[in-house]
Amino acid sequence: MRHWRGPRGIRIEAIILDRRPTLRITQTIGRRQYLIAYCRTVREVGEYVQLHELVEVIPLPQRATMGK
Repeated sequence: MRHWRGPRGIRIEAIILDRRPTLRITQTIGRRQYLIAYCRTVREVGEYVQLHELVEVIPLPQRATMGK
């Protein structure tokens, strides 16, 4: 699953909701996560966050451990 992070605990995830691609915006404050919005387009996401502040999180492949 692709996702992006922004300042102040913002996280945007690409998900499928009702069989349609959707971008979910959440914000983590302390230990709680709050739903900000569900968006259908990147333009809609831009109404909630500054797009230039987002960084894509790319999972790296895990290395095989030696001896196992």
